[in-house]
Amino acid sequence: MSEQELQQRIRLELGHGPVRLWRNNVGALRDERGRLVTYGLCKGSSDLIGLSQVVIGPEHLGQALALFTALEVKTVRGRLSEEQEKFLRLVQQLGGRAGVVRCLDDAQQILRLP
Repeated sequence: MSEQELQQRIRLELGHGPVRLWRNNVGALRDERGRLVTYGLCKGSSDLIGLSQVVIGPEHLGQALALFTALEVKTVRGRLSEEQEKFLRLVQQLGGRAGVVRCLDDAQQILRLP
């Protein structure tokens, strides 16, 4: 299965209920005047970004909070760039859910879905 096919499957099967996922295209191009236009969240940011709902502690009793979520989708042989590794580490260090996804089960584990 290609990365694109896996991304689509993850978004369709897991991006509902307590999870919302969006495709994050990252890159650059030149516009009609030759100016460089960059797009996407930031260099190294994950293929799928979103929010995962969690309910926590007594001080937040009854509140649902959203955690930033980042899934870097790779084929079995796909490798992370240094920027992608740094982005995933940052999200994890700040309390978000993030990781490399090579199959639907990987995504379910990172998202902590049954």
